[in-house]
Amino acid sequence: MFSRKLFGKFTVLLMATLLSFPSVAANKRIGILVYDQVLSSDVTAPAEVFGVATRKSWFSNYEVQLINVDRKKIITTEEGLRLSVDATIYDSPKLDALIVTSSYEMERLFNNKDLTNFLKNQATKVTWLASNCSGAFLYAHAGLLDGYQATTWAGGEKQLQREFPNIQVVEDRNVVVDRNRISSNGGLPSYQGALVLLSMLSDESKAREVFETIQLNRLIPWTEVTRYLPKN
Repeated sequence: MFSRKLFGKFTVLLMATLLSFPSVAANKRIGILVYDQVLSSDVTAPAEVFGVATRKSWFSNYEVQLINVDRKKIITTEEGLRLSVDATIYDSPKLDALIVTSSYEMERLFNNKDLTNFLKNQATKVTWLASNCSGAFLYAHAGLLDGYQATTWAGGEKQLQREFPNIQVVEDRNVVVDRNRISSNGGLPSYQGALVLLSMLSDESKAREVFETIQLNRLIPWTEVTRYLPKN
């Protein structure tokens, strides 16, 4: 008969063996573009959605990275939140999805040739390009939304259409998906956009799990996310 003492030693040995196995390392990355004066919610909404998801076994091979436009390790948001970054556009990070954020003043970003080249380069490599709020204008200036449907900040749709007539701008949707481009309004819709992207990277049921984990279900019904998913 197996003695309790021997069983105890066996259990300790088994646990030690299991714990000695390395955890599955993340080999896929979701980049969130950041810079000084970026709007906080444009960063924190997708960071929360995907940060929660990466702690689930079904999404543990992903990690979230903040990618700075400048060569600095710290950025300060419009609202004064200081954030450490993981990389810069000059590091040529290998990404699977890129989320572009917004600011009240975007002109300096439009004129940044290094940033434009980074966006164009990433567009040839990533599976998904996403934007929040006026971040869509960054893709537009890089020519990455020509021939696509897209949206931007609520109230900015006519400006986007006027300045970039080759984009089919949608005015009555919080989130727009066209092939591998996802664009959303800013603020709360940034969560919807992130959850739509998560649905595309995993599946609808798993994205709903995150939706409920962050208790967004106390504010909006799940149908306010699924309504923006592409119809098969």
